[in-house]
Amino acid sequence: MTTHLNRRRFLVAGSAATLGVTGTTLAEGTAQAAPAPGAAGGTGGAGVLTVTPQDARYPDLTSGLNQRWTSAPEQIVLPRTTAQVVEQVQGAVSRGKRISVRGGGHCFEDFVHNAEVQVVIDMNLMDDVYFDEQRGAFAVEGGATLLRVYEELYKSWGVTLPGGACFSVGVGGHVSGGGYGMLSRRYGLTVDHLEAVEVVVVDAQGRARSVVAGRDKSDPNHELFWAHTGGGGGNFGVITKYWFRSPGATGSDPRKVLPAPPAEVLVTSASWPWEKVTKEGFVKLVDFYGKWLEANSAPNSPYADLCSWLFLNHKSLGSLGMLVQIDATVPNAAKLLTDFLNGFTRALGLSDTPKVPQQSGDRGISEYFTTYRLPWLRATKFVGTSAAQQTDPTMRGKHKSAFHRKGLAAAAIETIHDQLTTTEHRARFAGLVLPASGGAISSRSSSDTAVAQRDSIMKITYETYWNDRTDDAPNVDWVRNIYRAVYAATGGVPVPNEHTDGCYINYPDADLSDPEFNTSKVPWTELYYKGNYQRLQRTKRTWDPRNVFRHRQSIRP
Repeated sequence: MTTHLNRRRFLVAGSAATLGVTGTTLAEGTAQAAPAPGAAGGTGGAGVLTVTPQDARYPDLTSGLNQRWTSAPEQIVLPRTTAQVVEQVQGAVSRGKRISVRGGGHCFEDFVHNAEVQVVIDMNLMDDVYFDEQRGAFAVEGGATLLRVYEELYKSWGVTLPGGACFSVGVGGHVSGGGYGMLSRRYGLTVDHLEAVEVVVVDAQGRARSVVAGRDKSDPNHELFWAHTGGGGGNFGVITKYWFRSPGATGSDPRKVLPAPPAEVLVTSASWPWEKVTKEGFVKLVDFYGKWLEANSAPNSPYADLCSWLFLNHKSLGSLGMLVQIDATVPNAAKLLTDFLNGFTRALGLSDTPKVPQQSGDRGISEYFTTYRLPWLRATKFVGTSAAQQTDPTMRGKHKSAFHRKGLAAAAIETIHDQLTTTEHRARFAGLVLPASGGAISSRSSSDTAVAQRDSIMKITYETYWNDRTDDAPNVDWVRNIYRAVYAATGGVPVPNEHTDGCYINYPDADLSDPEFNTSKVPWTELYYKGNYQRLQRTKRTWDPRNVFRHRQSIRP
C-alpha cells in the first residue's frame, strides 16, 4: 500500500499494481522496460512537457544557478513519471542524442549544461515526497528540492534527513554525492539513511529500463545502490526516486523510521570586522578552529549536536564570519555554545560576551555575535537564506574543495591570510568556507558507502562569485592561485594523507583532472573516491556499458 501525502494530493492506492507505470513501487531486483513507441505516459493525461528553442521558457531551462555554464539543446524534456523518463531516454538513445540530466541546477561545473548536450532531461516536475507503506520508507522523487523534502517530512510526520543547508538544491545530485548538512554531525550523511534508489539505465543493447536497487546486500542490484551513496550524479542513469529509512529503524510507523530534528535550535551569526583582525589574530583564530575540531569530532562528543561554518572572507567583503547551530534542547546547550564562541574571541584578542536568548523567536545581540532561538524548520529556512550567493540565479562562480583530517598548519594559514588581504579582487563574494565534519559521519567506514572521506574534521570550500563575464578570468585565477598556494607541497591539491583527504564530489572541480593545476601525480579519481573508484568502475561497466551518462569527470567505464 502506497500513501501519497503532499501539497497537491492525497492518494491511497490499494496495491502497487493499481499504480501501473505512473507510480510503480518495484521490488528490489525488478525492472520496468521502455514502453512501446507511442505508448501513453503520465497520469490523467499529463504527458511529457517538451521545450524547444522557439519556446519562451527555453532560456530559463538551458542554464543552472552558475551562469558560466549554458547549453543549447535541441530540446528539454520534463517528465512526470518514471515511465516517461524511460521513454525519453529510449528516444534519445535511439536517435543517438547526447543526454544530460538536470535536478536542482546547482552543479558547480559544466556537467549538465555544455555545448555537447542535445537533450536535457529536467526532473523538476517529479518532486513528490510520500511514505511508501510497501517499503516502510519515505519515497522522494528525483526532482524534489531539499526544502520540499524538509517541509513535507517535518510537517506531515515530524522527521527529517540530515541534508544540505542550501534548500533549493535538488536531491538527485545532492544525495548521490553523499549529502551533508547542519544535522550531519548528529545523524551522519544523507546517504547513511538511504534505503533504495530507482534509476533509469541503458543496457548494452541500448534498451532503457528502470531498476530499483536496495541497501540489503542480498539485493542483486546492490552495487548500483552502493554507487549512489557517494558516486555523484550523472554517472549511471537518471535517478527517478529515492527511498529513505534509517538503518536499525523498526516497525511501520512513519514517525519512527527517520530522525526527528531538534524541536528548537540556537543559531549564531558572528562577524569580525577586518580592521580589528591582525595577522597574528587571524592565524590564532583558524588554528583554534582546527584544534577544536580535532578534539570534538568523535561521534560521542558533547558537541556532536553543534555544527559550525567558519567564513574566511576576502578583505573586500569587510569582515570574517561564522554560522553556528546547536540543538537547544541538549543539556547545557547555552554554555556549550558560549564556550565555543568565546574561544574565537580570545584567539582574536578581542572581548565580547555572547547573549543567548531564553524564549523562542528571540535573539541576543552582542558586539560580534547575534544568536537566535528558533523552531527547527524556521531555523532551517533562516540558515538557507543567510548566503544570498547560494541561491542568486544571476551569479557566476568557481569552487574548489578539500577534506582535512587535521587543522591547517600555521604556514598554510599565513598563506591564506596573505591571499585574502594583499591581493586585489573584484567579486561579490570571495573566500574560504570551513564547515565542521566529524561526529556521526565518522562512525562509518570508508567503504560502507561510496563516500570515502569519513574521518575528516572539516571540508573546506575555496570559492568566488561574481556577476559579469568580463570578470571571469581574474576570479577563476584568484581561486586557482590561493588553492595552489595552500597545497603547494602536495602538487597543488589536497592529496589523501595524514593531514588532507582529497576532494568532495558534490563540489566538482574540473581543474583536478588538468595536469596544469594538479601536478601531484594523484589522479582526480583518487582525490574524489580514493580506494572506492575501481568498485564504481565495475558498477559503471555493468549498468552503463555504453557510457550514455557522462560528463567531464564522470566514472570511466
